[in-house]
Amino acid sequence: VKTRVQDKLGIVDFPMPQFILIGSQSVGKSRLVECFAGELFNFCSGTLGSRRPTVLEFRNVPSATTSKWYTLDKATNHWQHHPTPTIMEIVGKSHQELGNTVSSEAIYVRVESSQCVDMQIVDLPGYRMFASDAAARKLAQEIDVLNGAFLADPRNVILCVEEAGDAANLSSLRRVMEVDPTFTRSILIRNKLDKYYNDLGTDNVNQWLVGFGDLPKNLMKFALTLPHWKEGSPPPAPMPVMRAEMDKQDQNKFKSLGTSQKLIDMVGFGNFGRYMEQRIERMFAQAIGPVLGKLRDLEGSMKTREEELKEELEHTDPAQMLATVRAAGMSFANCLTHVMEGFIRSDINRMTLDDELREFHRYHQQLGDMHTFLALPSDEFAGLDDYIDYLRGYIKVPAFEVAINGGAQFRRLMFEVETFLRFSEIGVETRKRDVLQSFGIAMNSVTWREVVVKLLNHDAHLPLQRRVAYVGQRVKWFFEQQKDPIVQFMKSLKGSPDEKLYSVLYSRHAKMIEENHTIRKLVYDTYDTVVQRQLMQFIDLFKSTLHATFSNPWVFLKKTTAMLDGDTEDVVLPSLEDTKARIPKEISSRTGIERTVTKWLYDIPSEPHRADEAVDQVQLLVLKVYSHIRSQVCDQVELFAESFFK
Repeated sequence: VKTRVQDKLGIVDFPMPQFILIGSQSVGKSRLVECFAGELFNFCSGTLGSRRPTVLEFRNVPSATTSKWYTLDKATNHWQHHPTPTIMEIVGKSHQELGNTVSSEAIYVRVESSQCVDMQIVDLPGYRMFASDAAARKLAQEIDVLNGAFLADPRNVILCVEEAGDAANLSSLRRVMEVDPTFTRSILIRNKLDKYYNDLGTDNVNQWLVGFGDLPKNLMKFALTLPHWKEGSPPPAPMPVMRAEMDKQDQNKFKSLGTSQKLIDMVGFGNFGRYMEQRIERMFAQAIGPVLGKLRDLEGSMKTREEELKEELEHTDPAQMLATVRAAGMSFANCLTHVMEGFIRSDINRMTLDDELREFHRYHQQLGDMHTFLALPSDEFAGLDDYIDYLRGYIKVPAFEVAINGGAQFRRLMFEVETFLRFSEIGVETRKRDVLQSFGIAMNSVTWREVVVKLLNHDAHLPLQRRVAYVGQRVKWFFEQQKDPIVQFMKSLKGSPDEKLYSVLYSRHAKMIEENHTIRKLVYDTYDTVVQRQLMQFIDLFKSTLHATFSNPWVFLKKTTAMLDGDTEDVVLPSLEDTKARIPKEISSRTGIERTVTKWLYDIPSEPHRADEAVDQVQLLVLKVYSHIRSQVCDQVELFAESFFK
């Protein structure tokens, strides 16, 4: 019932107690699990044993002719059916990959069979009694800590497996006594009973079963023999048959010794299995009450919500509803300006630049559209981590480690995308063949001006356009993250010192947006649609600008005074004072750039025998012209972003 409720309702943390299986190595824990499953299997966990909890869920399916095995895929949270050998390989690999360490992260296995019992059990790593070296001692300590966490959980019912023998020397039971001194949730299973048949007689059998006084009277305990056979040989019969034979053997032996009827119920797997069924029923009855209560509360709240929605639908005037949604949307849009101006009390969606870039990349990876723009500014960066380290350590982006949102985050974003754009380079090296190809059929049919334009269009236009697309996507993603801060700003005005500075409708509309799912969806969807529209206009404008620029870069160069013969290796962002000092110089020397370019073009030789020299000079001129175009685009990107998005 528990598993069916989980499958139907998706309640993973169902408050049903579970069984945990503990014991030392080689006491028969795995064989006990096989008896629960009703078939043989081997998890192949290696010579060192298990390394993590294995959660086994057994389902009794009377109509099943063969068993079915499943593992839980944590990525999808769905059960995946596999053949039994594949399941064993998956489980074994999950243990072996940990080496000499342990992990609290469990692996989940489900078995459906007509031979198993309905229950869930957690098989924990076995205790290590002897450690030959430091690594083994460390492993034993880690297993003690891992198992101790499960033992301390009061919801877990403990199945403690010990070898039947001296009841005064049960090491695992001593650990159980530390966390469950009254044994209200502990069951002792004394395995390998047939090894001690010869120690029993009519005079001591009853005392032996109760441990000669060494076992607590209030501890539920069983003595049994689990199926076993000669090592290296195949099992002589199916597990259910061997399980029944061992149970019958134990029963016959103890009845022949005159065991009392009260104590005979503590012998054999059959009695143990019947007790487990009754215990599971009691545990479920105790746990299902709170679940039913929660379901009834959920049903009541859903009915109340249904009635409220019906009443709202019946009494809502469509025209008035439309006006209300529009008013809420206008307030929402107006408050974006206030958030961008700086909202100190905002604490939603605050991010460092590190978190922001990682979330941006994760978002587009999930969308699957990373191919539409350049994810990294240069191929020299091995990955996103390298780019983030560069921004943090070399560029030293302002407020890199500060979690901010709103206008402060936008200002930091502009700094980052401008840095990203300034990495733009011509995609390939200009080759002699490309230069000569640009001339067409004759050396004198095309001037060097046209050659430079062709090379720029061929090698530089599209890479710069893809970087501009990155800028647009970054700005779009930023504004999409501001929806919750906007609502928080609108809500926070009520009762604040700033309340009188803003419209009284802001707080009212914030409550409507927050409580009415329909209004919130309409406002949010409209906001996202507008942001997407502005992104397309931003991209289209830049496409047109770049197309015009690369079609005739010489006209573009006339407008400013970039020094083409200067060093362009280390480009730094100008300060306000640098900009102020640069502007008069540019205004007074606009014709200087045209004369400089013309001189460079005339200095390029046209003679066929000087083609190599011409190629070098053309390549240098292409790089310098592109450097100037790139700088101008970087200077304009913030203006374009603010014009289209703010």
